[in-house]
Amino acid sequence: MQTHHAFLHTLFFQAVVVLSLMTPALSSPWLLQYHEPATQWVEALPVGNGRMGVMDFGGVTQAKYQFNEDTLWSGGPHSYAHPGAYRFLPEIRELLFAGKQQEAEELAGREFMSQPLGQMAYQPFGDIELVFTKHENYSNYKRELDLDTATITTTYEVDGVKYTRQTFASYPDRVVVIKLSCDRPGKLSFTAKLTSPQTEIELTAANDHTQLMTGRVRASDNQRAGNPQGQMKFAAHLACFETDGQVQQSADAISVENATQATLLLTAATNHVDFRDISADPVSRSRDDLSKATEKTVKQLEDNHIKDHQELFRRVTLTLGDDVTNDLPTDERVLAAKSVSDPQLAALLFHYGRYLLIASSRPGDQPANLQGVWNDQLAPPWDSKYTSNINAEMNYWPAEACGLGVCCEPLFAAMKELAASGAETAREHYKARGWVLHHNFDLWRGTAPINASNHGIWPTGGAWLCQHLWWHYQHTGDEVFLRETAYPLMKGAAEFFADTLIVDPRTPEKWLISGPSNSPEQGGLVLGPTMDHQIIRDLFANTSAAAKTLGVDAEFAAELDEMSKRIAPNKIGQHGQLQEWLEDVDDPQNRHRHVSHLWGLFPGDEITPETPELFEAAKKSLEMRGDGGTGWSLAWKINLWARLRDGDYAYKILDNLLTLTGSPKAKHNGGGVYPNLFDAHPPFQIDGNFGATNGICEMLVQSHLKDEEGTTIIDLLPALPSVWPQGKVTGLHTRGGFVVELDWSDGKLNGCKLHSTLGKPVVVRYDGQEVKLELPANKEIFLDADLEKINAD
Repeated sequence: MQTHHAFLHTLFFQAVVVLSLMTPALSSPWLLQYHEPATQWVEALPVGNGRMGVMDFGGVTQAKYQFNEDTLWSGGPHSYAHPGAYRFLPEIRELLFAGKQQEAEELAGREFMSQPLGQMAYQPFGDIELVFTKHENYSNYKRELDLDTATITTTYEVDGVKYTRQTFASYPDRVVVIKLSCDRPGKLSFTAKLTSPQTEIELTAANDHTQLMTGRVRASDNQRAGNPQGQMKFAAHLACFETDGQVQQSADAISVENATQATLLLTAATNHVDFRDISADPVSRSRDDLSKATEKTVKQLEDNHIKDHQELFRRVTLTLGDDVTNDLPTDERVLAAKSVSDPQLAALLFHYGRYLLIASSRPGDQPANLQGVWNDQLAPPWDSKYTSNINAEMNYWPAEACGLGVCCEPLFAAMKELAASGAETAREHYKARGWVLHHNFDLWRGTAPINASNHGIWPTGGAWLCQHLWWHYQHTGDEVFLRETAYPLMKGAAEFFADTLIVDPRTPEKWLISGPSNSPEQGGLVLGPTMDHQIIRDLFANTSAAAKTLGVDAEFAAELDEMSKRIAPNKIGQHGQLQEWLEDVDDPQNRHRHVSHLWGLFPGDEITPETPELFEAAKKSLEMRGDGGTGWSLAWKINLWARLRDGDYAYKILDNLLTLTGSPKAKHNGGGVYPNLFDAHPPFQIDGNFGATNGICEMLVQSHLKDEEGTTIIDLLPALPSVWPQGKVTGLHTRGGFVVELDWSDGKLNGCKLHSTLGKPVVVRYDGQEVKLELPANKEIFLDADLEKINAD
């Protein structure tokens, strides 16, 4: 029976939910705000529509908008496979079994690597440069990025005139919009031009208000990639639209005089069709996008953009304290949070990660790369491509939990291309069925091992990516997706390992092991690293489950089940740690950024409180690695500590990430966040932003466990840190097709609402209590802090 107090509280909780649906939305508290223009790229603010990304510097006399398009890469269609490399595979393995690691690495380096040895780089497209005369003496400057409207607004005053610029990138209309205005008639005058760091640039006047820029990507700066001449051609249009001023167009600039308002529209395109075809006409593509955009008013473009963005962004809400906007500039706010409690700063970082995913990964486009969709360098760090031994996957960790599964579509589309390229690599390097991906890929879907044999030969990248296919099915229950997209890719990845796992003759059990491989990215070339085996077991289990769900390939599923039992198990070493390798050689002083062998704790799910010895060994390994690391390394550790149910330690690592770097205001110059909250690897890599967002999800709700009957278990507040004594979250998605809303105060759950999208049973746990529920599809239930049901009617 409920107590009188509990009954009153449940009524209050229901009333809060109803009122929250009735109360009009207030202006967004989720702002990045600054009182100065950006002087460097990591101070500029990002917008993106999945395909195009723009960095707005917010300048006054000179305003710069650096932009990208996600198919502009160096090089061109190319097979990276090394024909006949499989002939040397037995000898490489024999050398490793004999303990001759150096000889094995030398042989593999000569005969087993990608051709060429490196891959291609993601490229900057160009810049829009605006020049305003007589704006040197300005005041009341402010620029801000509103995450809720995905709009950057810059305002300032000159001689009593207020100037406003707004920037957004529309996904539905495939255009970047820059709105300029002033509050006194005829006081807005400027020139605008397109520039590019690429080659063969030509500027022409497409008409009396539109500038056209065409060009070709320059040769690669990556020496290991063989410096091929760029095959990518591109075009961009910049048009002046809806202005009351006088417009003049020259070959290289647009001038607007005596206006009160004007809007610039930017479209861009390349000749890319797919990873084997670059036959498209970039000029006509860009022109068509511009033509369609100009059929609408600026107001219609803006309304379309905001509606599209908010439909995704507003799926989740999170507050971690008083719902007030901090008045400090965001970079100063990060500094101040080290001495004054500001739990909403962590919420801002959480929402920023969701914002960046929406802005950099939309259906029909390329997946978010190492820098999302934003890059200003011809030779960006790690070529700004896709590193699949942690970084590409981390980009998509928060997608399902935050209701953004649609943002995974570019990743799944890329995987279909990788399976085609990876099948060639599987044949030529391993003489195996299926497909394989090593630790990097680019626009041309290179899947062979690159860079160097001591870390480039790591065959489980494709298997890890397959986890996202299974997560998507677990969250959505979409059997059409499982049948047509997920299972064929998972089956191909599993076939590869069914062919390439080998018996370890050194063990009495004759374990199956992987190899040659490595434990990313240390220790050199080895046989049977722990991470490989965790990923392969996960792949086999998920592929088998998918086959059984679809009623296909029963013999293959049984084969995978049997092989999985024979894969070398996780082992506990002499320091009480989870061993990273087959041999017990972990160094307690090793502070390497990778924590590869903890994959089975997160993002895997084979190490849990229900495997207590391995659970403690994983904790010991994490303690040995320390609390430092690059941005993405810290983000991974947030998730790992959350899975270890230690909210205060997870927050400690999150606080380490929320440390200002790369600014004269900061004393810190290592990992952390830049003034614009971009993750500082350093340099910038976006994975830390995405990983941190998911880490906060894992602190609040977890759903990776199942009971003995296979029912999904939803754990509420499993790793709530003491520094967040109150808060509320809505819209978190879980496996089994549930959407969770909950609030808490004084560090204790007040109540939760559970909405079922699939009608599956569920177990809900909180603070040692649990309840099993049967909830029809598209129905919801309210639970109080004791997990007792409240009548939802």
